[in-house]
Amino acid sequence: MLRSKHALNGCLLTVALSVAGCAENTSEPTVAESNIWPHIESPVGLDTEIESRITQMLETMTLEQKIAQMIQPEIRDITVEDMREYGFGSYLNGGGAFPGNDKYATPEDWIELADAMYQASIDDSLDGISIPTMWGTDAVHGHNNVIGATIFPHNIGLGAANNPDLIRDIAGATAREVMVTGIDWVFAPTVAAAQDLRWGRSYESYSEDPNIVREYSAAIVNGLQGEVGEDFLNEQRVISTVKHFVGDGGTTDGIDQGNTEVTEQTLFDLHAQGYVGGLAAGAQTVMASFNSWNGEKIHGSRYLLTEVLKEQMGFDGFVVGDWNGHGQIPGCTNESCPQAANAGLDVYMVPTQSWRPLFDNLVAQVREGIISQERVDDAVRRVLRVKFRAGLFDKPSPANRPLAGRSGIIGSQEHRAIARDAVRQSLVMLKNDSQLLPLHPTQNILVAGSGAHNIGQQSGGWTISWQGTGNTNDDFPGGTSIFDGIAEQVEAAGGQVRLSEDGSFDDKPDVAVVVFGEQPYAEGNGDLNNLDYQRGNASDLALLERFQEQGIPVVTLFISGRPMWVNPELNASDAFVAVWLPGSEGQGVADVILRNADGDVQYDVTGRLSFAWPADPEDNRELLPVGAGMSYGDTPLFTSLLNEELGGESETEDLVIFERAVKAPWLLELRSGDTRAIVESSIQSQGAVAVSTFDDEVQEDARRFEFSGAQEAAFNFVAPFPRDLRAFMGDRSALVVTLKVPETVATNVMLNMYCGNDCGLNVNVQPILAELPPGQWQRTYFDLSCMQQEGLNLGHVSGVFGLSSTDPLEISFNDIRFVQQAPENAHLHCVSP
Repeated sequence: MLRSKHALNGCLLTVALSVAGCAENTSEPTVAESNIWPHIESPVGLDTEIESRITQMLETMTLEQKIAQMIQPEIRDITVEDMREYGFGSYLNGGGAFPGNDKYATPEDWIELADAMYQASIDDSLDGISIPTMWGTDAVHGHNNVIGATIFPHNIGLGAANNPDLIRDIAGATAREVMVTGIDWVFAPTVAAAQDLRWGRSYESYSEDPNIVREYSAAIVNGLQGEVGEDFLNEQRVISTVKHFVGDGGTTDGIDQGNTEVTEQTLFDLHAQGYVGGLAAGAQTVMASFNSWNGEKIHGSRYLLTEVLKEQMGFDGFVVGDWNGHGQIPGCTNESCPQAANAGLDVYMVPTQSWRPLFDNLVAQVREGIISQERVDDAVRRVLRVKFRAGLFDKPSPANRPLAGRSGIIGSQEHRAIARDAVRQSLVMLKNDSQLLPLHPTQNILVAGSGAHNIGQQSGGWTISWQGTGNTNDDFPGGTSIFDGIAEQVEAAGGQVRLSEDGSFDDKPDVAVVVFGEQPYAEGNGDLNNLDYQRGNASDLALLERFQEQGIPVVTLFISGRPMWVNPELNASDAFVAVWLPGSEGQGVADVILRNADGDVQYDVTGRLSFAWPADPEDNRELLPVGAGMSYGDTPLFTSLLNEELGGESETEDLVIFERAVKAPWLLELRSGDTRAIVESSIQSQGAVAVSTFDDEVQEDARRFEFSGAQEAAFNFVAPFPRDLRAFMGDRSALVVTLKVPETVATNVMLNMYCGNDCGLNVNVQPILAELPPGQWQRTYFDLSCMQQEGLNLGHVSGVFGLSSTDPLEISFNDIRFVQQAPENAHLHCVSP
C-alpha cells in the first residue's frame, strides 16, 4: 500500500546536482547502465597529508589491529580492559544503555566512561597500537539518552515546521549537549521519506516529500558537524550519520526492516534524496539499513554500498552497520558475515557478546582469502580518514575538551528556548470551529486526557529508554508537560485551570482541552496494520463525546508519531490540533493555543502537514494533502461531518504463520528451561524439545515436535517486534491450527501466546487435543474473542502460537493461520484457565 505521488521522474525532481537520464531500470543494475545516481562533490575533500599519514599507518598495522577498527561493540558488552586489549575503532550505547547500567547516570558519569575508553584505546601496552576510539550514540531528538537533556520534537513535527534554519539550530544545540558527555559521533539524521504511515518509525521521518527531506538533511548535517571553512568538526561539533541507506521508509505494508519493492529510479527519486542533501553538506558516515531492496538485504548489497554510494556518488567516509544488521544477510549470523565486508560495510555494529567470535572470524576470513586485504585496508582507511578529519588524533581526551563536564549546557535555558520555539512551529491545526482557538486564559479551563500531564508520552520513543517507556515526569528535570504550560499561563492571567485526566469535574468548565494519543514506541514495536486510532477500544472518543453531550466546547490536542484515522475524534472536537511528539517543552503548545492576558494572539499556528492525513484506516486515500493546515482566522478545512464508516476497508486476508515454512516476520523459537534458540535447520534440538521436518503433501512441508519431559520446554512462533493483529477481532475470528496428535496426549499441554510484560495466555489445551482422532490431520479453531477476554492484547502480539509441556509429548503441524471469519460449521474452542 505504497502511495506513489512522490515517485517522480528523475528529470522532474528538483535536485541541485546534475542527474543524467530518466528512464526506469528494472533489470539487474550496474551503475554504468543506470545513469541515475549523481556524483556528489563533498565540501570536505581529500587531504593529501591525511592520506599520506593513513598510508604509513596501514603499512605498520597488523591484521588484528585493522579488524579492531571495523568492530563496534556496545557499552553493556565490553569493559575498559576489553578496549585496552583490542583497541576497537568505535563503540556505542544503544537505546536504554547507560554508564554503569544506571538510568540516572550523571553527565560526569558519561564523561568518566568516555575518558576511560579513550585512554584505554590509545594505550598500546596490550594491542600494540595507539589509535583513539570514538563513541557513537542515538541522539535523534536531542541528547535523548541523558536525564535532564533538552528533548526536541521528533522529526515528523520538525517537518511540519518546514524551517531548515530551525533544524540547523536544533542540531547545533544537540551537538553541544553531546560534547558535554565526551561523545564524538551521533547516529543522525534519519532521512527516510516514509511512504506508509503504518511503519513504526514514521515519526523519525521529516516528510513523505523527498524535497523536504533533502533540504533538512543538509541543514542537520551542517548543524551537527559545522560547515567546512567555518567550524567544521570543531570542539562544539560532532560527526553525523545519514541513515538508513537506503529505502527504509518504503517497505511493503510499512513493515519495519521489510522489503522495499520499487524500481531503481524510484529508489533514487523518493528514498535517496536525503543522501543527496547530506553528502553534499559533508556528512562523514552513512548507516546501512535493515531493509531489503527487491529481496536483497542492504547490508549485503555490494551494488548499493560500494558501486552506488562510494564509487558513483563519491562518498569517501565510512559505512557503519545497524544493530547486528549483518546477521540478517542470508548465510550470515551475528558472529560470522564476510558478505557484509565484501559488500562494502566498513564497520560492523555488533552488540552483545557476538563481537568476540565476529572479530576472530573476520581475522580468519581475511587470512583464508574470503575477504581481501585490499577491502580491509579500504575500510580502515575510511575509518581513520574520518578520525583525522574530526581531529581525534589531535584533540585532548574527552574529559579535557572545552565543553567536557559543563553540565549546565545540558538542558540549558538557551537550548530549551530553541525547543519551545520548535514546538510552536510544529503544531498543525486541522479544525477550529467558531474560531474557538486561541483560548482566552481568563476562562475556566478543564485539561483532561492521558497525555495532559505526561512528558514521557509527549516525548515518544527514543527518550531515555529505547521505547520511551518506563519514564515519569520526574525523569525530565526542567521539562514541562502540556498541562504545566497551560496552567502557568492561565493562573498568571487570573483564570481557572484544573487537571482531570478522566474528565470528571464539579463545576462545569467553559472549555475542555483534551490531550491524548499514541503511547511511546520505537522501531518495529510501533508497526500497525491499520491506522484506526484506538481500534476496538475508543475510550478517548467516549471522553470527547461526553463533553459534547454536556455542551462543553472541546479542544483536542492529538499526540502521535504519524497522522492516523481519527474521523470520529475530529467530528467530536470543536478544535483539533496535531501536536505530534513535542518533547520536553510542553509550554510551546500553550504559547499557541492560548491568548495572552490582554486577549491578543501570542503565536499563530504556522505548521503544515508534511505527510498526508489518511481518509481511511488503511492509508489508501488522502483526507488532507501535504501542506494542509490552518492558521487563526482561516476558513474551515471541512464543511461537514467526516465519514466514520469503515465499509471501505478491504477484506482482511488470512494471516499465515506457517504454510510449508515459517512465514516472515515470524520465527520459530525453541525453549528448554531458560535457554532459547531460533530454529535455523530442518532438524534442531534445544534441551528437552526437538523439531524436525517431514513430508506431508510436498517436500518438508510439515513439522514434528518432540518433548522429552526432562524439563519444562516449549516452542513458539515469535516476531522480532510485536504485531498489530486487531484485524482479527470479529465474533468468529480464529486461530486455526492443522495438527496431528498421537494416541495419548500428555496431561499438561499449555497454549502460550504473548503480548508484552504480564500480558498473554498460558492455558492448558490438553482436553481439546485429547478429543482429536489420533494420527489424523485435524483443523482446530481457537476462538480469538475468548482469548481477548482472557487477557490477550491483539494489538501487540509478540508470541503468536506456542505449546509448552513438562511431560513427554509428540505433536505435528502443517498449517497455522489467523482467519477473520471461521466457517459457520466450524467449532470454535474457547480456551480459559
